[in-house]
Amino acid sequence: MSLGDSIPVFGDWFYIHFVENKGMAFGWQLFGGGGFGKIFLSLFRLAAVGAISFYLYLIVKHKKHNLFIISISLILAGALGNIIDSLFYGLIFDASTPFNVATMFPEEGGYASFLHGHVVDMFYFPIYEGTYPLWFPSIGGDYFQFFQPVFNIADASISIGVVILILMQKKFFQEPAPKQDYLEEEEELHTEPY
Repeated sequence: MSLGDSIPVFGDWFYIHFVENKGMAFGWQLFGGGGFGKIFLSLFRLAAVGAISFYLYLIVKHKKHNLFIISISLILAGALGNIIDSLFYGLIFDASTPFNVATMFPEEGGYASFLHGHVVDMFYFPIYEGTYPLWFPSIGGDYFQFFQPVFNIADASISIGVVILILMQKKFFQEPAPKQDYLEEEEELHTEPY
Protein backbone atom coordinates (compact mmCIF):
# COMPACT_ATOMS: atom_id res chain seq x y z
CA MET A 1 0.00 0.00 0.00
CA SER A 2 1.10 3.56 -0.64
CA LEU A 3 1.01 6.15 2.10
CA GLY A 4 -2.59 7.27 2.63
CA ASP A 5 -4.19 4.33 0.79
CA SER A 6 -7.42 2.94 2.28
CA ILE A 7 -9.12 -0.40 1.86
CA PRO A 8 -12.74 -0.60 3.06
CA VAL A 9 -13.27 -3.56 5.37
CA PHE A 10 -16.77 -3.06 6.73
CA GLY A 11 -18.99 -0.47 5.09
CA ASP A 12 -18.08 3.17 5.58
CA TRP A 13 -16.99 2.82 9.18
CA PHE A 14 -13.93 0.53 9.15
CA TYR A 15 -10.93 0.90 6.84
CA ILE A 16 -7.37 -0.35 6.64
CA HIS A 17 -5.70 3.03 6.14
CA PHE A 18 -1.91 3.16 5.82
CA VAL A 19 -0.24 6.05 7.63
CA GLU A 20 3.16 6.49 9.23
CA ASN A 21 2.88 8.00 12.69
CA LYS A 22 5.77 10.30 13.63
CA GLY A 23 4.57 10.71 17.21
CA MET A 24 2.95 8.75 20.01
CA ALA A 25 -0.26 6.74 20.12
CA PHE A 26 -3.02 8.09 17.88
CA GLY A 27 -0.59 10.54 16.23
CA TRP A 28 0.06 12.77 19.25
CA GLN A 29 3.33 14.71 18.91
CA LEU A 30 5.80 15.14 21.78
CA PHE A 31 7.75 18.42 21.89
CA GLY A 32 6.46 19.22 18.41
CA GLY A 33 7.95 16.07 16.89
CA GLY A 34 11.20 16.54 14.98
CA GLY A 35 14.56 14.97 15.75
CA PHE A 36 14.74 15.85 19.46
CA GLY A 37 11.12 14.88 20.12
CA LYS A 38 11.55 11.54 18.34
CA ILE A 39 14.74 10.63 20.24
CA PHE A 40 13.18 11.67 23.56
CA LEU A 41 10.05 9.63 22.78
CA SER A 42 12.11 6.56 21.83
CA LEU A 43 14.25 6.80 24.97
CA PHE A 44 11.14 7.35 27.09
CA ARG A 45 9.56 4.24 25.54
CA LEU A 46 12.68 2.17 26.29
CA ALA A 47 12.76 3.36 29.91
CA ALA A 48 9.01 2.76 30.28
CA VAL A 49 9.31 -0.78 28.91
CA GLY A 50 12.11 -1.49 31.38
CA ALA A 51 10.07 -0.14 34.30
CA ILE A 52 6.87 -1.92 33.21
CA SER A 53 8.78 -5.19 32.76
CA PHE A 54 10.19 -4.97 36.27
CA TYR A 55 6.76 -4.06 37.69
CA LEU A 56 5.17 -6.99 35.83
CA TYR A 57 7.81 -9.31 37.31
CA LEU A 58 6.95 -8.06 40.82
CA ILE A 59 3.17 -8.44 40.48
CA VAL A 60 3.52 -11.94 39.03
CA LYS A 61 5.93 -12.86 41.85
CA HIS A 62 3.47 -11.56 44.47
CA LYS A 63 0.56 -13.38 42.77
CA LYS A 64 -1.60 -10.30 42.21
CA HIS A 65 -5.03 -10.47 40.56
CA ASN A 66 -4.88 -12.20 37.13
CA LEU A 67 -6.74 -9.39 35.36
CA PHE A 68 -4.25 -6.90 36.81
CA ILE A 69 -1.38 -8.97 35.39
CA ILE A 70 -3.17 -9.15 32.01
CA SER A 71 -3.73 -5.37 31.89
CA ILE A 72 -0.06 -4.62 32.66
CA SER A 73 0.96 -7.27 30.07
CA LEU A 74 -1.22 -5.57 27.43
CA ILE A 75 0.42 -2.22 28.14
CA LEU A 76 3.89 -3.79 27.98
CA ALA A 77 3.13 -5.64 24.73
CA GLY A 78 1.79 -2.48 23.10
CA ALA A 79 4.79 -0.42 24.19
CA LEU A 80 7.17 -3.10 22.88
CA GLY A 81 5.36 -3.24 19.56
CA ASN A 82 5.61 0.52 19.05
CA ILE A 83 9.28 0.51 20.10
CA ILE A 84 10.18 -2.21 17.63
CA ASP A 85 8.38 -0.30 14.89
CA SER A 86 10.06 3.04 15.64
CA LEU A 87 13.52 1.54 16.15
CA PHE A 88 13.70 -0.57 13.02
CA TYR A 89 11.02 0.48 10.49
CA GLY A 90 13.06 3.45 9.27
CA LEU A 91 16.17 1.29 8.90
CA ILE A 92 14.64 -1.45 6.76
CA PHE A 93 12.21 0.51 4.50
CA ASP A 94 12.68 3.45 2.18
CA ALA A 95 10.26 6.36 2.35
CA SER A 96 6.66 5.66 1.52
CA THR A 97 4.72 8.37 -0.30
CA PRO A 98 1.23 8.61 -1.75
CA PHE A 99 2.81 7.72 -5.13
CA ASN A 100 5.42 5.20 -4.01
CA VAL A 101 5.12 1.89 -2.15
CA ALA A 102 8.02 1.47 0.28
CA THR A 103 10.49 -1.29 -0.50
CA MET A 104 12.09 -3.51 2.10
CA PHE A 105 15.88 -3.43 2.49
CA PRO A 106 16.61 -0.89 -0.27
CA GLU A 107 20.22 -0.76 -1.48
CA GLU A 108 20.65 2.86 -0.37
CA GLY A 109 19.33 2.07 3.10
CA GLY A 110 16.20 3.06 4.95
CA TYR A 111 14.65 6.50 5.22
CA ALA A 112 15.63 7.08 8.87
CA SER A 113 18.37 6.30 11.34
CA PHE A 114 18.05 4.19 14.48
CA LEU A 115 15.43 5.62 16.91
CA HIS A 116 13.99 7.93 14.21
CA GLY A 117 11.61 5.58 12.39
CA HIS A 118 7.88 6.09 12.18
CA VAL A 119 5.26 3.73 13.58
CA VAL A 120 2.82 2.24 11.08
CA ASP A 121 -0.84 2.80 11.93
CA MET A 122 -3.61 1.15 9.95
CA PHE A 123 -6.98 0.92 11.69
CA TYR A 124 -9.42 3.71 10.89
CA PHE A 125 -12.97 3.83 12.25
CA PRO A 126 -14.83 6.93 10.97
CA ILE A 127 -18.00 5.70 12.68
CA TYR A 128 -19.93 8.97 12.48
CA GLU A 129 -19.52 12.14 10.42
CA GLY A 130 -21.52 15.32 10.67
CA THR A 131 -21.43 18.89 11.91
CA TYR A 132 -21.60 20.35 15.39
CA PRO A 133 -24.94 22.00 16.24
CA LEU A 134 -24.93 25.74 15.56
CA TRP A 135 -25.52 26.52 19.23
CA PHE A 136 -22.08 25.09 20.23
CA PRO A 137 -19.81 28.01 21.16
CA SER A 138 -17.03 28.72 18.61
CA ILE A 139 -17.32 25.31 16.84
CA GLY A 140 -21.01 25.36 15.86
CA GLY A 141 -21.42 24.28 12.24
CA ASP A 142 -17.88 22.85 12.01
CA TYR A 143 -17.23 19.38 10.61
CA PHE A 144 -17.10 16.56 13.19
CA GLN A 145 -15.92 12.98 12.85
CA PHE A 146 -16.04 10.25 15.48
CA PHE A 147 -13.50 8.34 15.75
CA GLN A 148 -10.83 10.16 13.73
CA PRO A 149 -7.44 8.80 14.91
CA VAL A 150 -5.76 6.03 12.95
CA PHE A 151 -4.14 3.48 15.24
CA ASN A 152 -2.47 0.07 15.32
CA ILE A 153 -2.73 -3.10 17.40
CA ALA A 154 -0.08 -1.83 19.84
CA ASP A 155 -2.09 1.37 20.50
CA ALA A 156 -5.24 -0.71 21.03
CA SER A 157 -3.38 -3.03 23.41
CA ILE A 158 -2.14 -0.10 25.52
CA SER A 159 -5.60 1.51 25.53
CA ILE A 160 -7.37 -1.70 26.58
CA GLY A 161 -4.83 -2.28 29.37
CA VAL A 162 -5.31 1.27 30.68
CA VAL A 163 -9.11 1.03 30.52
CA ILE A 164 -9.01 -2.23 32.51
CA LEU A 165 -6.81 -0.53 35.12
CA ILE A 166 -9.19 2.43 35.40
CA LEU A 167 -12.34 0.30 35.61
CA MET A 168 -10.88 -2.20 38.08
CA GLN A 169 -8.67 0.07 40.17
CA LYS A 170 -10.67 -0.42 43.37
CA LYS A 171 -10.29 -4.18 43.10
CA PHE A 172 -6.62 -4.08 42.10
CA PHE A 173 -5.45 -1.48 44.60
CA GLN A 174 -7.69 -2.04 47.60
CA GLU A 175 -5.97 -1.92 50.95
CA PRO A 176 -6.44 -4.99 53.13
CA ALA A 177 -8.61 -4.20 56.13
CA PRO A 178 -6.72 -3.86 59.39
CA LYS A 179 -6.75 -6.94 61.64
CA GLN A 180 -8.83 -5.15 64.27
CA ASP A 181 -11.70 -4.77 61.79
CA TYR A 182 -11.53 -8.47 60.96
CA LEU A 183 -11.73 -9.38 64.65
CA GLU A 184 -14.75 -7.13 65.21
CA GLU A 185 -16.53 -8.61 62.18
CA GLU A 186 -15.78 -12.13 63.43
CA GLU A 187 -17.20 -11.31 66.86
CA GLU A 188 -20.37 -9.86 65.32
CA LEU A 189 -20.89 -12.97 63.19
CA HIS A 190 -20.39 -15.41 66.06
CA THR A 191 -22.36 -13.62 68.76
CA GLU A 192 -25.97 -14.55 68.95
CA PRO A 193 -28.57 -12.20 70.39
CA TYR A 194 -30.06 -13.28 73.77
